[in-house]
Amino acid sequence: MNPGDAETQRHARSFGDAASVYQAARPGYPAEAVAWLIGDAARVLDLGAGTGKLTQALVALDREVIAVDPVEEMLEELEVAVPGVPRILGTAEDIPLEDGSVDAVVAGQAWHWFIPSRAVPEIARVLRPGGVLGLVWNSRDTSVGWLKEAGEIMHERHDASASFEQYVQIGPPFGPIDEHTVEWTARMSRAGFLDLVRSRSYFITSSPGAQRDTIAQLERLFARHPDLAGHDELDVPYRTRCFRARLDG
Repeated sequence: MNPGDAETQRHARSFGDAASVYQAARPGYPAEAVAWLIGDAARVLDLGAGTGKLTQALVALDREVIAVDPVEEMLEELEVAVPGVPRILGTAEDIPLEDGSVDAVVAGQAWHWFIPSRAVPEIARVLRPGGVLGLVWNSRDTSVGWLKEAGEIMHERHDASASFEQYVQIGPPFGPIDEHTVEWTARMSRAGFLDLVRSRSYFITSSPGAQRDTIAQLERLFARHPDLAGHDELDVPYRTRCFRARLDG
């Protein structure tokens, strides 16, 4: 494993320290987006399932779901959120399932934590011929003024779409990538937005001083921005970006 891969894995496994905050604060996924990802797939692997945000949407569509994640604390939250779904400790690079055992593999807010050179062959192995790989991210719409400022405080990239195109490199044995976007709005409290920040890997892995500074800057933004001052409830516009590729054969 090269140093870059090791750093990626460190961040990916950091979520165990904030599993309950992650479950409480992170938004789910629109049914339209999830239905587009999986089509008519009956048995679905939620890879990097975390606390079960995407798992819940899959179950709501009446699919058989298996949840795999490398962090036990995240899977414990998933068991509470989606009881009865099989949950297995594992990684995208070493999937603990049999060959050809699922119709679709999906990853919500997770592909950027995988090592594609090792994950793609593993995903292809567990998929049935013609199976689907679906990737999805919830991305806040930073064209909204206050969210752009919040993103700068949170050290996010200015052009989130460019980073998606960088991440989504699948290649053989998968065919071309199809894309779909769903726009929607989440309503949350100020406290809920701050918990959303606390659930992010960069925050979890920051020093206590840096964490306090980030929260203080966001609280100042809430107090001074004309769209936020005096309001406890926030409308947070999202773009859910979906990518789908089919296994050849």
